[in-house]
Amino acid sequence: FQLQASGGGLVQPGGSLRLSCVYSEITLDYNAIGWFREAPGKGREKISCITNSDGRTIYADSVKGRFTISRDNAKNTVYLQMNSLKPEDMAVYFCAATIDSQCRVITRRGQETQVTVSS
Repeated sequence: FQLQASGGGLVQPGGSLRLSCVYSEITLDYNAIGWFREAPGKGREKISCITNSDGRTIYADSVKGRFTISRDNAKNTVYLQMNSLKPEDMAVYFCAATIDSQCRVITRRGQETQVTVSS
């Protein structure tokens, strides 16, 4: 089981990016897929989470109203649409499969993609 993230890049403040997380298969080993980010000196932050069973979503307060998570089961892909990006959103982003429905326990971490927000 693998996850691969893409879509990061350089964007100006106020701009948008869409991250994609392609997963190889659906297994019983996880119940949700989440997006996380890590920035120097800030540690890991859970950004958003979407369950496999019913598509329930969770957002961190820091991104609520600006980011939207969604999934396309036909394409085995979870998306993170990021709007109104701020310099503090700059980080390494990765998607991960989690055993729980609130994305608290990572079972498989995917590849990373860098998001840079700068003018």
